[in-house]
Amino acid sequence: MTRSNVSSKPLTTLQKAILDFIWSSGSANAEQVREALAQEHPLKDSSVRTLLRRLESQGYLTHALDGKTFVYRATAPSGSVAARAVRGIIDRFWAGSVEQFLTGMVDEQVLSVEQLERLARKVRSRK
Repeated sequence: MTRSNVSSKPLTTLQKAILDFIWSSGSANAEQVREALAQEHPLKDSSVRTLLRRLESQGYLTHALDGKTFVYRATAPSGSVAARAVRGIIDRFWAGSVEQFLTGMVDEQVLSVEQLERLARKVRSRK
């Protein structure tokens, strides 16, 4: 999945729940998704199918036919989708500056200086 074929709109809570289920199970059809979400998100079958089609059109899912049933798979692992979401936030709020983003995270006490230093060591060790 490339950046250009995935929607830049943030995922809704329901879309994220669907993706979480598909990531954890590897693949799923609409009925399996509906059953998995029924406790917190009681949905009609048609609603689930619409949500799956939209996630597919946004580039998050792909499907294959198993008989007459669409079986959906994620097009990228959750870490890639999360990284893309963070990149979108950095682009929107900090004009693409990762440095400004991280400085703001420290200034707002979301990250400590120690956590940032630990992250820097991890990045250096990967080179």
